[in-house]
Amino acid sequence: MSDSSTPGGATGSDDSGWRGGFRESSGDAPTGRFPAVGGGTVASGDESAPTPSAPDGQATDDEAPVDLGEFFDSHAEWTADDSVPPTPPAIHDDAHREQLRTPSPAIGSRRSERMRQRRHRRRRGRVIVIVVVAAVILSLLVIGVHAGYRTLSQWRVGMASSTSTSLDYPGPGTGSVEFTVATGEGVSSVAERLVKASVVKTADAFSSVVAANGSTLYPGTYELKRHMSASDAVAILSDQSKAQGVLQVKSGERVSEVIAEAAKLSGIAQKEFTSIVDSGGSGILPSEANGKFEGWLEPGSYDVKSAKSASAILSSMVKARITKLDSLGVPTGSQREKILIMASIAESEVNSDQYYGKVVRVILNRLDKGMNLGMDTTVAYGLGIKASQLTDAMLADTGNAYNTRVHAGLPPGPISNPGDEALQAALSPPSGDWLYFVTTNLTTGETKFATTEDEFWKIREEYKNSNSDAN
Repeated sequence: MSDSSTPGGATGSDDSGWRGGFRESSGDAPTGRFPAVGGGTVASGDESAPTPSAPDGQATDDEAPVDLGEFFDSHAEWTADDSVPPTPPAIHDDAHREQLRTPSPAIGSRRSERMRQRRHRRRRGRVIVIVVVAAVILSLLVIGVHAGYRTLSQWRVGMASSTSTSLDYPGPGTGSVEFTVATGEGVSSVAERLVKASVVKTADAFSSVVAANGSTLYPGTYELKRHMSASDAVAILSDQSKAQGVLQVKSGERVSEVIAEAAKLSGIAQKEFTSIVDSGGSGILPSEANGKFEGWLEPGSYDVKSAKSASAILSSMVKARITKLDSLGVPTGSQREKILIMASIAESEVNSDQYYGKVVRVILNRLDKGMNLGMDTTVAYGLGIKASQLTDAMLADTGNAYNTRVHAGLPPGPISNPGDEALQAALSPPSGDWLYFVTTNLTTGETKFATTEDEFWKIREEYKNSNSDAN
């Protein structure tokens, strides 16, 4: 066989375009040589070079025929200047062709690697497809759940709206209904009576509005309408300014002031109240009151318009007072009356609760020393006037049983209806050796206390200099 028939197809002296022949792109073989199929090398001019055969037991993939086109693409590099690629070398020898069909270990290894890479790409592609499909399915599920939730929410809102409409009137209502909330009446009782009066549609709707808004229903008589919405009805009944016939008893007020206002609001003649008060309140006052209502009317709100009598109105206030004294832990009997007297004097003498306790301590200290109390407010109460109206002659009047300037000890009874702060001050006054006090500033209520008479005259002078209308 001539040299022209051997693989490579040209000698080193041929200038037909095979300058240096071809070489492996990986640099494994020198120019003019390439790996022989089956593991050996074939020289361009040596057809007798031995070519080892594939070992026994080679994998099926290694025994597959070699694709020369793929082989040249992977292991050859064109180096000629001519841009026209050479014609692949002819194969004239069957033995040599068989050698080329037998892959070398290196070629088999690279081919296996390429196959593994292709399999990896196929697997990765399948994974990507699975992930994408799963993402699409998950997105559809989320969209479906969200849409279902919105539909359910809209259904629930619709049902709630429908239920709310069926439980309540739309309002604003028609006509006029006079409705009274009794003192101490509960929400459920008010709600049921509103339904009977055709003011609201259901008790549940009214009670729900009260609870949702934390509303307080005040006693009194109100002007309502038929077929009102529950919220409109609650708005009126929780506005104390809209209540009619409600008596507000203020702490520090006298009985005479209270019964005058009660008569005006209730429409009951004042003389009916006066008759009960002057007769000693039999069946209404406790025994320790000694037949006197003063001090025994509890400050607060009372529905007097719906009351049937003066006796009922006075009874409700006395019962409320007894309940309050019990809750504060005020001792019963004569000690209870003493607490009421001291508390009433303290609240009448100063207009700030920060001084109530000190005034009570002055009262106790003077009683302990056998000194007259000398309180102007007690003198004024005995005369039925204000302290600012007192004259020197009044202050010297011995016929006034409440004149503590001339009479020793406590007055015969309370001089007003004291509130909680004054009662608590009388129960637990602060420690101190004060014997005198003067409200030095009538505008701010500032009050100063003294332990000696000399200190007293100093603060009294300050009072006269600070107030243009000082007496």
